[in-house]
Amino acid sequence: METENSVILEVKNLKQYFPIRQGFFQRTVGHVKAVDGVSFFIREDEILGLVGESGCGKTTTGRTILRLYDPTAGEIWYRKKGEELVDIARISQQEMKPLRREMRMIFQDPYSSLNPRFTVKDIIGEPLLIHGVARGREMEDRVAELMLAVGLDPAYMRRYPHEFSGGQRQRIGLARTLSLSPRLIIADEPVSALDVSIQAQVLNLLQEVQQKLGLTLLFIAHDLSVVEHVSDRIAVMYVGKLVEMAETEVLLGHPLHPYTEALISAVPPADPDIRLDRIILEGDVPSPANPPPGCVFHPRCRYAQDVCRVEEPQLVEAQPGHYASCHFAAELSLQGIGGQT
Repeated sequence: METENSVILEVKNLKQYFPIRQGFFQRTVGHVKAVDGVSFFIREDEILGLVGESGCGKTTTGRTILRLYDPTAGEIWYRKKGEELVDIARISQQEMKPLRREMRMIFQDPYSSLNPRFTVKDIIGEPLLIHGVARGREMEDRVAELMLAVGLDPAYMRRYPHEFSGGQRQRIGLARTLSLSPRLIIADEPVSALDVSIQAQVLNLLQEVQQKLGLTLLFIAHDLSVVEHVSDRIAVMYVGKLVEMAETEVLLGHPLHPYTEALISAVPPADPDIRLDRIILEGDVPSPANPPPGCVFHPRCRYAQDVCRVEEPQLVEAQPGHYASCHFAAELSLQGIGGQT
């Protein structure tokens, strides 16, 4: 898909299936196909937004990349600091440990992701201790430096998480993530649990830190308007599969997949004079334990034809840099932001 030296992470045909067990002997009777053949790449210093409805497999994709889950199949190629390529899917947890300094995660819930019995100094400093980077006075100075970087007063480092607001807790989580100077961060819905007014502050902070430190981000969210605000490119997921990926402006202005068109139609335009035709998807999202044959989106797609019901479309480069998995990507004229087609 992409062979440039600038690519820091490339995921190829990644699958993550969870067994369904029943009966006294807990026999496996099926699988939940949470991630089913996903492929994408992220360039260095880039923010790739991964968007889709709840339950589509976004978070599972992020956690599998970091080997919090062992993948069922596929490849996860990561380019280390020394330019060496390593397939994360095939190395042991022991071999994975040094890579955890370069690859970090921001968790979705700023309330449950922080240990309530730890002070802020302990929370932010814990990775430094585990990896033997700093301890004692040196660790305290590093914690103070990180708190300043995310807009927190170092005088509060001996306070506990319950003494902070949701936005401040997410800043503490970001400081913890930055403590080991990572190269790749997977941000799992980092603002979805926050009030709208606080979301903007955290998003702006994330962008500021990303540009200042030259970080690479996989930004996971279900809100397309949030992803649009921060991402250089956007990848769209539906029921465990990637259905479209392109530069942010291209994807939002000229979508090639009907599901992306439906997501875009739900985003309120900035200009109140613009009137978009709201697309209401009929039916329910299919279960990843029993996905439909052919294109997974065909039961809800208003453009579906016979071929969509029997033949699964592949994610192909329909236009330069614009990937879509739709049999009719080259033929459909879909509505983008601002009513563009």
